Amino acid sequence: MRSRSLLAVAASVGMVVAACSSGATPSPSSSTSAPSVAPSPAVESSAPPSVEPSSNLPSAIGAGVGELDIIVWAGYAEDGSNVKEYDWVHPFIAANPDCAKVNVKPADTSDSMVSLMQGGGGGLYDGVSASGDASNTLISRGDVAEVNVDLIPDFKDITPFLQSPAHNTVGDKHYGVSHGWGGNTLMWRTDLVTPAPTSWDVTFDPAKMEPYKGKVTAYDGSIYVADAALYLKAHQPDLGITDPYELTQPQFDAAINLLKAQHAYIGKYWAAYTDEIDNFTNGATVVGTTWPYQTNTLKAAKVPVNAVVPTEGMTGWADTWMLASKAKHPNCMYKWMAWMVTPHVQTEVAEYFGEAPANPKACAELDKTYGSYGVKNFCTLYSVNDKSFYDSISFWKTPQADCGDSRGQTCIPYDQWVTAFQAVKAGS
Repeated sequence: MRSRSLLAVAASVGMVVAACSSGATPSPSSSTSAPSVAPSPAVESSAPPSVEPSSNLPSAIGAGVGELDIIVWAGYAEDGSNVKEYDWVHPFIAANPDCAKVNVKPADTSDSMVSLMQGGGGGLYDGVSASGDASNTLISRGDVAEVNVDLIPDFKDITPFLQSPAHNTVGDKHYGVSHGWGGNTLMWRTDLVTPAPTSWDVTFDPAKMEPYKGKVTAYDGSIYVADAALYLKAHQPDLGITDPYELTQPQFDAAINLLKAQHAYIGKYWAAYTDEIDNFTNGATVVGTTWPYQTNTLKAAKVPVNAVVPTEGMTGWADTWMLASKAKHPNCMYKWMAWMVTPHVQTEVAEYFGEAPANPKACAELDKTYGSYGVKNFCTLYSVNDKSFYDSISFWKTPQADCGDSRGQTCIPYDQWVTAFQAVKAGS
């Protein structure tokens, strides 16, 4: 699953005990002053959310009980200690004194998040910033609870395609609030790769890869199997692939065989964004999948690169704030979810982390640049409001045995993706 080190330095569990001054002044969300009405027992229930009736959801956010314990991607809960002007934790505490401590557990992979959230967080964690390659697992296991999005004032402003996506909404029930997203585009060194590619064939077709053998790159995560499936969907329609995350055995085998053939041309797989930036800078890598952050960073450094949405489309990721089903502090988690999608906080996170905000109202501030990581016309560079861009994305979701259609329980679950992808990288 995904490794996301990005701009922040992952640390051990941290505790913020009080608000302090910072360069950031987030606009308080109305959720921070919601009536102190205790939530219904369903909010703190450990029952699997799939059987939890929506009518039992809270109608208001009650008072916090002192603290919040969350699992996050590094860079999603900044308190100014890494870069002073990027601090949305202390202002959150100032606006919510009943949630006076924010305890942060950084995780480097989705696998570790799933492990930490086992058993609904075990009462140790109130929530998690899960990616689409983990969120469905958390939902199906009952580790996260259904949430009442009507209690999130800015939810209505979240871009429509992220209000009820398949990776966090099941049976019209919401199991979280979307936070940020990005597409996995095709990037190349314009001085070394010609002609300019328009298809993923430059990373999957041996004839097209041959000139760049040893300098092709691919994402180092089992979810990358979906990229191969997406390519086959367009180039081998007889396989009948309709969804790159819902693969029957023959479809899955075809994707794995494609990756095995690709392996001989791969110089380096990448997980940390810094590795890919270094590899494209020094020419060790000249073509492969990337995120908008790397492309924009390299261009700013005058490295001759470009990126495109290939004709086959692309995969992509979106993160969701999810409430642990055994959360000890559900009210503080609700307040945190509401806080994190306010326009100003979305601005801070998008700049610091290098992603598209879920709430496009952040663009008014993002495009002018807020802090040292800001760039002019941010939302254009990150395609925030480009419908053709996000419509081209097959967003990550956890592969499960249930195909979600008439094929029933005939699809390959994620644990088999992990095993098969490790074998690909091992050359076996």
